[in-house]
Amino acid sequence: MIGDIDPIKAATQKLYYSHEGVIHWGIIPRTNRGIFVINELPDLQPRIQVGLFNIMQERDIQIRGFNIRIPLDIMIIFTANPEDYTNRGNIITPLKDRIGSQILTHYPRTIEDGIKITEQEAWLNRDSGKKVIIPYYFKEIIEQVAFQARTSEFVDQKSGVSARLTISCMENLISNAERRAIRLNEDVIYPRICDLNFILPGITGKVELVFEGEQEGSVKVSKALIGKAIREVFKKYFPDPLPKSRYHSYEEKGRTQAQSSHQEYAQIIAWFESGNKIEISDEMPIDAFYAELCKVKGLKEIAKKYLKVDENDKYAMATAMEFVLDGLHQFSRIAKDEVDNISSYKDMVVSIFSSRTREEF
Repeated sequence: MIGDIDPIKAATQKLYYSHEGVIHWGIIPRTNRGIFVINELPDLQPRIQVGLFNIMQERDIQIRGFNIRIPLDIMIIFTANPEDYTNRGNIITPLKDRIGSQILTHYPRTIEDGIKITEQEAWLNRDSGKKVIIPYYFKEIIEQVAFQARTSEFVDQKSGVSARLTISCMENLISNAERRAIRLNEDVIYPRICDLNFILPGITGKVELVFEGEQEGSVKVSKALIGKAIREVFKKYFPDPLPKSRYHSYEEKGRTQAQSSHQEYAQIIAWFESGNKIEISDEMPIDAFYAELCKVKGLKEIAKKYLKVDENDKYAMATAMEFVLDGLHQFSRIAKDEVDNISSYKDMVVSIFSSRTREEF
Protein backbone atom coordinates (compact mmCIF):
# COMPACT_ATOMS: atom_id res chain seq x y z
CA MET A 1 0.00 0.00 0.00
CA ILE A 2 2.81 2.42 0.90
CA GLY A 3 5.92 1.05 -0.77
CA ASP A 4 8.81 -1.42 -0.45
CA ILE A 5 12.28 -2.24 -1.75
CA ASP A 6 12.18 -3.84 -5.19
CA PRO A 7 15.14 -6.30 -5.54
CA ILE A 8 14.40 -6.93 -9.22
CA LYS A 9 14.58 -3.21 -9.89
CA ALA A 10 17.88 -2.99 -7.96
CA ALA A 11 19.39 -5.88 -9.89
CA THR A 12 18.22 -4.62 -13.28
CA GLN A 13 19.49 -1.08 -12.73
CA LYS A 14 22.57 -2.26 -10.78
CA LEU A 15 21.71 -0.17 -7.74
CA TYR A 16 22.60 -0.66 -4.11
CA TYR A 17 19.75 -1.24 -1.69
CA SER A 18 20.71 2.02 -0.01
CA HIS A 19 19.86 3.91 -3.21
CA GLU A 20 16.44 5.56 -3.28
CA GLY A 21 15.94 4.37 -6.83
CA VAL A 22 15.18 0.84 -5.62
CA ILE A 23 11.95 1.99 -3.94
CA HIS A 24 8.74 0.67 -5.44
CA TRP A 25 5.96 3.09 -4.63
CA GLY A 26 2.70 1.69 -3.29
CA ILE A 27 -0.82 2.49 -4.38
CA ILE A 28 -1.31 5.30 -1.85
CA PRO A 29 1.59 7.49 -3.12
CA ARG A 30 0.53 6.68 -6.67
CA THR A 31 -2.94 8.08 -5.88
CA ASN A 32 -1.53 11.58 -5.35
CA ARG A 33 -4.08 14.26 -6.31
CA GLY A 34 -6.82 11.66 -6.10
CA ILE A 35 -9.15 9.79 -3.76
CA PHE A 36 -8.03 6.54 -2.19
CA VAL A 37 -10.72 4.27 -0.71
CA ILE A 38 -10.15 1.30 1.61
CA ASN A 39 -13.11 -1.01 2.11
CA GLU A 40 -13.53 -2.98 5.36
CA LEU A 41 -10.78 -1.18 7.28
CA PRO A 42 -10.97 -3.49 10.37
CA ASP A 43 -9.79 -6.37 8.16
CA LEU A 44 -6.49 -4.53 7.67
CA GLN A 45 -3.77 -5.89 9.94
CA PRO A 46 -2.83 -3.54 12.83
CA ARG A 47 0.81 -3.24 11.65
CA ILE A 48 -0.44 -1.97 8.27
CA GLN A 49 -2.84 0.45 9.97
CA VAL A 50 0.16 1.84 11.87
CA GLY A 51 1.81 2.59 8.52
CA LEU A 52 -1.01 5.01 7.72
CA PHE A 53 -0.25 7.25 10.72
CA ASN A 54 2.44 9.41 9.13
CA ILE A 55 0.66 9.66 5.81
CA MET A 56 -2.45 11.06 7.46
CA GLN A 57 -0.73 13.35 9.97
CA GLU A 58 2.90 14.26 9.13
CA ARG A 59 2.66 13.57 5.37
CA ASP A 60 5.90 11.59 5.37
CA ILE A 61 6.68 7.94 4.64
CA GLN A 62 9.19 5.48 6.00
CA ILE A 63 10.06 2.62 3.65
CA ARG A 64 12.67 0.11 4.81
CA GLY A 65 14.77 2.79 6.50
CA PHE A 66 14.15 5.50 3.92
CA ASN A 67 12.59 8.56 5.53
CA ILE A 68 10.77 10.27 2.69
CA ARG A 69 8.79 13.49 3.01
CA ILE A 70 6.15 13.79 0.31
CA PRO A 71 3.55 16.59 0.11
CA LEU A 72 0.75 14.17 -0.79
CA ASP A 73 -2.47 15.78 -2.00
CA ILE A 74 -4.80 12.89 -1.34
CA MET A 75 -8.13 12.15 0.32
CA ILE A 76 -8.38 8.80 2.08
CA ILE A 77 -11.81 7.29 2.70
CA PHE A 78 -12.36 4.26 4.92
CA THR A 79 -15.47 2.09 5.16
CA ALA A 80 -16.23 -0.27 8.02
CA ASN A 81 -19.08 -2.02 9.72
CA PRO A 82 -19.65 -1.41 13.44
CA GLU A 83 -16.97 -3.09 15.54
CA ASP A 84 -19.49 -5.44 17.14
CA TYR A 85 -20.73 -6.60 13.73
CA THR A 86 -17.93 -9.14 13.24
CA ASN A 87 -15.02 -10.52 15.21
CA ARG A 88 -12.54 -10.21 12.37
CA GLY A 89 -10.71 -7.15 13.70
CA ASN A 90 -11.06 -3.52 14.70
CA ILE A 91 -9.72 -0.09 13.94
CA ILE A 92 -6.81 0.78 16.21
CA THR A 93 -7.37 3.84 18.39
CA PRO A 94 -4.51 6.07 17.08
CA LEU A 95 -5.82 5.66 13.55
CA LYS A 96 -9.33 6.63 14.67
CA ASP A 97 -7.84 9.80 16.13
CA ARG A 98 -6.40 10.74 12.75
CA ILE A 99 -9.65 10.28 10.82
CA GLY A 100 -11.14 13.69 10.17
CA SER A 101 -14.87 12.95 10.04
CA GLN A 102 -17.05 9.94 10.70
CA ILE A 103 -20.25 9.50 8.70
CA LEU A 104 -22.78 7.05 10.12
CA THR A 105 -25.22 5.46 7.72
CA HIS A 106 -28.54 3.93 8.72
CA TYR A 107 -31.20 1.52 7.56
CA PRO A 108 -34.12 2.84 5.51
CA ARG A 109 -36.31 4.72 7.95
CA THR A 110 -39.52 4.28 5.95
CA ILE A 111 -41.09 1.48 3.96
CA GLU A 112 -41.14 3.71 0.89
CA ASP A 113 -37.38 4.31 1.04
CA GLY A 114 -36.77 0.58 1.45
CA ILE A 115 -38.95 -0.19 -1.57
CA LYS A 116 -36.97 2.25 -3.73
CA ILE A 117 -33.67 0.66 -2.69
CA THR A 118 -34.95 -2.86 -3.37
CA GLU A 119 -36.38 -1.88 -6.76
CA GLN A 120 -33.04 -0.32 -7.67
CA GLU A 121 -30.85 -3.25 -6.63
CA ALA A 122 -32.99 -6.39 -7.10
CA TRP A 123 -33.12 -8.41 -10.32
CA LEU A 124 -36.74 -7.84 -11.29
CA ASN A 125 -36.71 -7.62 -15.10
CA ARG A 126 -36.36 -11.22 -16.24
CA ASP A 127 -35.32 -12.38 -19.70
CA SER A 128 -37.95 -15.11 -20.03
CA GLY A 129 -40.09 -12.95 -22.28
CA LYS A 130 -42.92 -12.80 -19.72
CA LYS A 131 -44.33 -9.70 -18.11
CA VAL A 132 -43.47 -9.24 -14.42
CA ILE A 133 -46.19 -7.63 -12.29
CA ILE A 134 -45.59 -7.03 -8.57
CA PRO A 135 -48.49 -5.57 -6.57
CA TYR A 136 -47.41 -2.73 -4.32
CA TYR A 137 -48.59 -4.49 -1.18
CA PHE A 138 -46.17 -7.32 -1.97
CA LYS A 139 -43.32 -4.81 -2.00
CA GLU A 140 -44.55 -3.53 1.36
CA ILE A 141 -44.66 -7.05 2.80
CA ILE A 142 -41.07 -7.74 1.72
CA GLU A 143 -39.83 -4.51 3.29
CA GLN A 144 -41.92 -5.07 6.40
CA VAL A 145 -40.13 -8.40 6.95
CA ALA A 146 -36.86 -6.49 7.38
CA PHE A 147 -38.49 -3.90 9.63
CA GLN A 148 -39.91 -6.67 11.82
CA ALA A 149 -36.52 -8.42 11.95
CA ARG A 150 -34.83 -5.20 13.11
CA THR A 151 -37.08 -5.10 16.17
CA SER A 152 -37.45 -8.82 16.83
CA GLU A 153 -36.34 -10.15 20.20
CA PHE A 154 -35.13 -13.33 18.51
CA VAL A 155 -32.74 -11.54 16.13
CA ASP A 156 -29.31 -10.33 17.23
CA GLN A 157 -29.64 -6.58 16.74
CA LYS A 158 -25.87 -6.05 17.10
CA SER A 159 -25.35 -7.95 13.86
CA GLY A 160 -28.11 -6.00 12.17
CA VAL A 161 -30.38 -6.77 9.21
CA SER A 162 -29.06 -5.32 5.98
CA ALA A 163 -30.91 -4.26 2.84
CA ARG A 164 -29.52 -7.38 1.17
CA LEU A 165 -32.25 -9.34 2.96
CA THR A 166 -35.09 -7.59 1.13
CA ILE A 167 -33.18 -7.74 -2.17
CA SER A 168 -32.72 -11.52 -1.88
CA CYS A 169 -36.30 -12.05 -0.72
CA MET A 170 -37.71 -10.09 -3.65
CA GLU A 171 -35.56 -11.99 -6.13
CA ASN A 172 -36.59 -15.35 -4.62
CA LEU A 173 -40.24 -14.33 -4.74
CA ILE A 174 -40.10 -13.38 -8.41
CA SER A 175 -38.01 -16.44 -9.26
CA ASN A 176 -40.64 -18.82 -7.90
CA ALA A 177 -43.39 -16.95 -9.73
CA GLU A 178 -41.29 -17.11 -12.89
CA ARG A 179 -40.74 -20.85 -12.47
CA ARG A 180 -44.48 -21.37 -12.18
CA ALA A 181 -45.19 -19.23 -15.26
CA ILE A 182 -42.65 -21.21 -17.32
CA ARG A 183 -43.90 -24.61 -16.18
CA LEU A 184 -47.56 -23.74 -16.71
CA ASN A 185 -46.92 -21.72 -19.88
CA GLU A 186 -48.52 -18.58 -18.45
CA ASP A 187 -47.87 -15.17 -19.95
CA VAL A 188 -47.62 -13.21 -16.70
CA ILE A 189 -45.22 -13.55 -13.78
CA TYR A 190 -47.46 -12.67 -10.85
CA PRO A 191 -46.52 -13.56 -7.24
CA ARG A 192 -48.87 -15.19 -4.76
CA ILE A 193 -48.95 -15.17 -0.98
CA CYS A 194 -48.01 -18.85 -1.00
CA ASP A 195 -44.82 -17.86 -2.86
CA LEU A 196 -43.65 -16.15 0.33
CA ASN A 197 -42.59 -19.56 1.66
CA PHE A 198 -39.80 -19.47 -0.91
CA ILE A 199 -38.23 -16.31 0.50
CA LEU A 200 -37.22 -18.20 3.65
CA PRO A 201 -33.67 -18.90 2.35
CA GLY A 202 -33.23 -15.17 1.88
CA ILE A 203 -34.03 -14.62 5.56
CA THR A 204 -32.44 -17.56 7.36
CA GLY A 205 -29.06 -16.95 5.75
CA LYS A 206 -28.95 -13.24 6.59
CA VAL A 207 -30.09 -12.92 10.20
CA GLU A 208 -28.15 -13.97 13.26
CA LEU A 209 -30.32 -15.19 16.11
CA VAL A 210 -29.88 -14.79 19.83
CA PHE A 211 -30.03 -17.84 22.10
CA GLU A 212 -33.84 -17.76 22.30
CA GLY A 213 -34.05 -17.55 18.52
CA GLU A 214 -31.72 -20.51 18.09
CA GLN A 215 -33.97 -22.49 20.43
CA GLU A 216 -36.99 -21.65 18.27
CA GLY A 217 -35.15 -22.38 15.01
CA SER A 218 -34.31 -20.11 12.11
CA VAL A 219 -37.17 -21.35 9.91
CA LYS A 220 -39.79 -20.85 12.62
CA VAL A 221 -38.49 -17.36 13.42
CA SER A 222 -38.44 -16.44 9.72
CA LYS A 223 -42.02 -17.64 9.21
CA ALA A 224 -43.08 -15.58 12.21
CA LEU A 225 -41.44 -12.49 10.68
CA ILE A 226 -43.33 -13.06 7.42
CA GLY A 227 -46.58 -13.49 9.34
CA LYS A 228 -46.07 -10.25 11.26
CA ALA A 229 -45.24 -8.44 8.02
CA ILE A 230 -48.47 -9.66 6.39
CA ARG A 231 -50.40 -8.61 9.48
CA GLU A 232 -48.98 -5.08 9.44
CA VAL A 233 -49.62 -4.53 5.73
CA PHE A 234 -53.09 -6.07 6.00
CA LYS A 235 -54.07 -3.46 8.61
CA LYS A 236 -53.10 -0.73 6.17
CA TYR A 237 -55.62 -1.80 3.52
CA PHE A 238 -58.41 -3.59 5.40
CA PRO A 239 -60.51 -2.99 8.52
CA ASP A 240 -59.38 -4.59 11.75
CA PRO A 241 -60.77 -8.15 11.71
CA LEU A 242 -60.68 -8.60 15.50
CA PRO A 243 -64.14 -9.23 16.97
CA LYS A 244 -66.08 -6.68 18.99
CA SER A 245 -65.15 -8.31 22.28
CA ARG A 246 -61.51 -7.40 21.74
CA TYR A 247 -62.28 -3.69 22.00
CA HIS A 248 -62.07 -2.09 25.42
CA SER A 249 -63.69 1.22 24.54
CA TYR A 250 -67.24 1.62 25.82
CA GLU A 251 -68.08 4.67 23.76
CA GLU A 252 -70.89 4.27 21.28
CA LYS A 253 -68.73 5.34 18.39
CA GLY A 254 -66.08 2.76 19.25
CA ARG A 255 -68.66 -0.02 19.50
CA THR A 256 -70.15 0.92 16.15
CA GLN A 257 -66.78 0.90 14.40
CA ALA A 258 -65.85 -2.42 15.95
CA GLN A 259 -69.12 -4.00 14.94
CA SER A 260 -68.96 -2.69 11.35
CA SER A 261 -65.37 -3.85 10.81
CA HIS A 262 -66.19 -7.24 12.28
CA GLN A 263 -69.23 -7.62 10.04
CA GLU A 264 -67.09 -7.05 6.94
CA TYR A 265 -65.66 -10.55 7.31
CA ALA A 266 -68.72 -12.25 8.79
CA GLN A 267 -69.71 -13.98 5.55
CA ILE A 268 -66.18 -15.30 4.96
CA ILE A 269 -65.78 -16.60 8.50
CA ALA A 270 -69.27 -18.11 8.48
CA TRP A 271 -68.39 -20.03 5.30
CA PHE A 272 -65.46 -21.67 7.03
CA GLU A 273 -67.45 -22.26 10.22
CA SER A 274 -69.91 -24.29 8.15
CA GLY A 275 -67.20 -26.92 7.68
CA ASN A 276 -65.87 -25.72 4.33
CA LYS A 277 -62.19 -25.41 3.46
CA ILE A 278 -60.02 -24.68 0.44
CA GLU A 279 -56.60 -25.96 -0.63
CA ILE A 280 -54.24 -23.91 -2.78
CA SER A 281 -50.60 -24.16 -3.80
CA ASP A 282 -47.99 -22.28 -5.78
CA GLU A 283 -48.10 -24.93 -8.52
CA MET A 284 -51.78 -24.49 -9.42
CA PRO A 285 -52.66 -22.92 -12.81
CA ILE A 286 -54.26 -19.53 -12.51
CA ASP A 287 -57.72 -20.78 -13.52
CA ALA A 288 -57.75 -23.52 -10.87
CA PHE A 289 -56.21 -21.17 -8.31
CA TYR A 290 -58.82 -18.49 -8.96
CA ALA A 291 -61.70 -20.98 -9.00
CA GLU A 292 -60.67 -22.46 -5.66
CA LEU A 293 -60.58 -19.04 -4.00
CA CYS A 294 -63.94 -18.07 -5.50
CA LYS A 295 -65.55 -20.85 -3.46
CA VAL A 296 -65.29 -18.64 -0.36
CA LYS A 297 -68.42 -16.51 -0.17
CA GLY A 298 -67.81 -12.79 0.21
CA LEU A 299 -64.07 -13.06 -0.38
CA LYS A 300 -64.09 -11.57 -3.85
CA GLU A 301 -66.18 -8.60 -2.76
CA ILE A 302 -63.82 -7.73 0.11
CA ALA A 303 -60.74 -7.86 -2.12
CA LYS A 304 -62.40 -5.75 -4.79
CA LYS A 305 -63.69 -3.19 -2.30
CA TYR A 306 -60.49 -2.41 -0.42
CA LEU A 307 -57.70 -3.21 -2.89
CA LYS A 308 -59.53 -1.71 -5.89
CA VAL A 309 -58.71 -4.74 -8.01
CA ASP A 310 -60.15 -5.26 -11.47
CA GLU A 311 -62.38 -8.33 -11.20
CA ASN A 312 -61.61 -9.22 -14.83
CA ASP A 313 -57.90 -9.59 -13.99
CA LYS A 314 -57.67 -13.14 -12.62
CA TYR A 315 -54.05 -12.78 -11.54
CA ALA A 316 -54.63 -9.64 -9.50
CA MET A 317 -57.97 -10.77 -8.10
CA ALA A 318 -56.77 -14.23 -7.08
CA THR A 319 -53.69 -12.88 -5.30
CA ALA A 320 -55.76 -10.21 -3.54
CA MET A 321 -58.25 -12.82 -2.36
CA GLU A 322 -55.43 -14.99 -1.02
CA PHE A 323 -54.04 -11.91 0.76
CA VAL A 324 -57.38 -11.43 2.53
CA LEU A 325 -57.45 -15.05 3.68
CA ASP A 326 -53.90 -14.99 4.97
CA GLY A 327 -54.56 -11.70 6.73
CA LEU A 328 -57.54 -13.24 8.52
CA HIS A 329 -55.33 -16.16 9.48
CA GLN A 330 -52.68 -13.84 10.93
CA PHE A 331 -55.40 -12.30 13.10
CA SER A 332 -56.49 -15.81 14.20
CA ARG A 333 -59.91 -15.59 12.55
CA ILE A 334 -59.39 -18.67 10.37
CA ALA A 335 -56.87 -21.52 10.49
CA LYS A 336 -54.16 -22.39 8.01
CA ASP A 337 -52.25 -25.63 7.57
CA GLU A 338 -49.24 -26.08 5.30
CA VAL A 339 -48.21 -29.52 4.08
CA ASP A 340 -45.90 -30.07 1.09
CA ASN A 341 -46.42 -26.57 -0.32
CA ILE A 342 -50.21 -26.96 -0.09
CA SER A 343 -51.97 -24.37 2.05
CA SER A 344 -55.34 -25.27 3.57
CA TYR A 345 -57.61 -22.60 5.00
CA LYS A 346 -60.36 -23.77 7.33
CA ASP A 347 -62.29 -22.95 10.48
CA MET A 348 -60.18 -22.16 13.54
CA VAL A 349 -62.22 -24.30 15.98
CA VAL A 350 -62.17 -27.33 13.72
CA SER A 351 -58.41 -26.94 13.34
CA ILE A 352 -57.88 -26.82 17.11
CA PHE A 353 -59.92 -29.95 17.79
CA SER A 354 -58.41 -31.87 14.87
CA SER A 355 -54.89 -31.05 16.07
CA ARG A 356 -55.75 -32.22 19.58
CA THR A 357 -57.14 -35.46 18.19
CA ARG A 358 -53.93 -36.09 16.26
CA GLU A 359 -51.86 -35.46 19.39
CA GLU A 360 -53.93 -38.00 21.37
CA PHE A 361 -53.26 -40.69 18.83
